[in-house]
Amino acid sequence: MAEQKKYGSDDIEILEGLEAVRRRPAMYIGGVDARGLHHLIWEIVDNSVDEHLAGECDRIDVTLHKDGSSISVQDNGRGIPVDKHSKTKTSTLEVVLTILHAGGKFSNKNYARSGGLHGVGSSVVNALSKEMIATVHRDGYEYQQSYRRGKPQGPVAKLRPFRGRGTAIFFRPDEQIFRSTHFNADVIKQHLEDISFVHGGLRIVFHDEAKKEQHEFFHPDGIVAYLQKVVKDDQRKQIHEQFFTIDKELGNYKLQLALAWTESTDERVMSYVNGIRTHAGGTHEIGFRSGVVKAVKNYIEMHDIKLKGITLASEDIREGLVSIVSVFLSDPMFQGQTKDKLNNPEMTSAVEGLVRPGVETWLNSNPSIADAVVGRIVLAARARQASREAATEVRRKTPGGRKTNLPGKLLDCRSGKPEDSELFIVEGLSAGGTAAMGRDSKTQAVLPLKGKVLNTESLATSKILTNQEIHDLVETLGTGIGPAFDMHKLRYHRIILLMDADSDGYHISTLLLAFFFRHMPQLIRGEKLYLALPPLYRIAVGQESHYARDDAHREEIIATLPKNRTFEISRFKGLGEMTATQLKETTLNPKTRILLRVDIESQLDADKTFTELLGKDASERYRIIMDEASQVDDLDI
Repeated sequence: MAEQKKYGSDDIEILEGLEAVRRRPAMYIGGVDARGLHHLIWEIVDNSVDEHLAGECDRIDVTLHKDGSSISVQDNGRGIPVDKHSKTKTSTLEVVLTILHAGGKFSNKNYARSGGLHGVGSSVVNALSKEMIATVHRDGYEYQQSYRRGKPQGPVAKLRPFRGRGTAIFFRPDEQIFRSTHFNADVIKQHLEDISFVHGGLRIVFHDEAKKEQHEFFHPDGIVAYLQKVVKDDQRKQIHEQFFTIDKELGNYKLQLALAWTESTDERVMSYVNGIRTHAGGTHEIGFRSGVVKAVKNYIEMHDIKLKGITLASEDIREGLVSIVSVFLSDPMFQGQTKDKLNNPEMTSAVEGLVRPGVETWLNSNPSIADAVVGRIVLAARARQASREAATEVRRKTPGGRKTNLPGKLLDCRSGKPEDSELFIVEGLSAGGTAAMGRDSKTQAVLPLKGKVLNTESLATSKILTNQEIHDLVETLGTGIGPAFDMHKLRYHRIILLMDADSDGYHISTLLLAFFFRHMPQLIRGEKLYLALPPLYRIAVGQESHYARDDAHREEIIATLPKNRTFEISRFKGLGEMTATQLKETTLNPKTRILLRVDIESQLDADKTFTELLGKDASERYRIIMDEASQVDDLDI
């Protein structure tokens, strides 16, 4: 019997100051990966944006320094107060940057609307930075204080007389916390430009010292210009020229909205709260969608439009809809510090109350636009019904009369619990056989795909379902596809793409990722989709074997070997060349494998990338090849 561990009062830890942030950074910034790293910038920039919302700032400068791992954010706002705080008897600047939940946004006295209402943003960035320097221009002087890993290196210093005003924050993320501290200039530029669209009168300047570049973002037309850019970048074709827009205040709320229907088959809503992107949506998005659906249904009913046997679903009305929804309110309730979702219950009815009558009036005032929109919606409804009928017909023709219509080539697992089960989608029947022998048959299922995977970009759902491999995949997952998708019917809670570690494998993975992105995005948002990392090389040293994922990993392993040891390198031409034991050891066993979870950091960037790589316009692919050719060291042909 295992010895029982003692648990007493001495085991209770009290974390003081910012130590809790350093121990559990994911609670505050969502993770220590690239997304969490860049979130540090957004926290500081959001504070400057709040000064703009208060009418005190019209310019923000963001600098990525030459080392690529340090950032400066400077605004021309009021400057963080530096006088002694009445409770702590220390400088207010030090209070703001070293104490959680200290800030000026808990009441509406200084900031009627703000994004940094939790009072933890700046102090969290300080805690997770190896170095931070805060410079304040206020009351005719320049003040400065330095910190290391959240701890002040001295009192606030009064440096010199200074005419201007504002706050400048320099910080260098701590390599003890983050996997990498190297910032991505393109990610920063995209985020800053998005902010400049949402705040029409704010000028944001990005300085890239390494490239000696400066980019200025200033969009007085606001979200209307933003929607124009999204439609153009996504290569979407509008079915009407005029956007529907709203710019109204209702009590403590303000709504800015721009929308258009396009010929695309997906819906795209980009929502913001007080200028902060809410990637996971929330009550304002629910109100927006409900308002649009009710407005269109009211219009159809009011004009007695006959749909001839078609029953409209909400997703039919929203298909092809592209919109920017930006709300401003005094007391937003975000879900978590990363502020990805708005939870204010009153915002559903508030937004719907503005959107429904607005869209309805717009349709009634523009008959040609209304005809185009209704015609688009009817087409979507017919396509949805056709895809369901096609899926039903395919199931009816499946041989063997199996109860669940599962494809015969599926090697299913014994577990009946989806939460314990995972599906490996494997390239080729040979690799499928090897995976079947190396798997844990209790919890791991294998679905081999044969032949070339269909490029589903730009194809209708009904067309996609006629492809045998895609049909088998959809049936195996059990969720349905497109509007008929039901996450509750998912048979496996981990779906893993297992392809050869070469260019062909990457190509097949890309085609499958495009399929999931376009037709089953819920699996990505629900964190169900993964990429396996099978080895490309085996390095044999005596009786020992080491496995390398790529050339760089191979060289890393070789560098660790004793100089006098001989070794032999072999390259796997495909998964089928590996033994079941090797595949299990490197790729299947949860204790030893490495999986990459598929995530969408930017819906806009992902949409654009798939369109360019897999769309009908070959000139876009040619442009990418020519632009990136100089970055390729070895070409696998």
